[in-house]
Amino acid sequence: MDPHHRMMLTKEGLDELKVEYNELVNAKRPVAVNRLSDARSLGDLSENSEYAAAKQDLAFIDGRIAELEDILHSAKVVTTHSKVQVDVGCKVTLHVNGKKDMFTVVGEWEADPKEKKISHESPLGKALMGKKPGDSVEVEAPAGKILYKIVHIE
Repeated sequence: MDPHHRMMLTKEGLDELKVEYNELVNAKRPVAVNRLSDARSLGDLSENSEYAAAKQDLAFIDGRIAELEDILHSAKVVTTHSKVQVDVGCKVTLHVNGKKDMFTVVGEWEADPKEKKISHESPLGKALMGKKPGDSVEVEAPAGKILYKIVHIE
């Protein structure tokens, strides 16, 4: 991760990452360590697929813990946002293809299209940042250009 790049997170996003971190450190990692220890006691490690799987799971958990520690130490939490222009943490009502849709602009680690949470780093998020109600933005999509009009920011 670029040390000069500040990870942007909403308060809710930071809380979710802290919950995941605590669960990994206090629950999942101890279970994985025990599993590895149990598998090691089964004998010949070269033929032991349980040992290999347990070792791989522990490595994955440790990797995710390190990744979360980086984020939690360097994250910039967005606590307030402007209701005048689009910023991380705001809800934006857009008019697109004859219908209105509301999106929440979030940090890249919080993006979830199913929940209509879009990253400020996504093509739509980048186009919306700093824009005001009444502004229109055009975004290149796989199906072609899509025109979004900003109706409301909250």
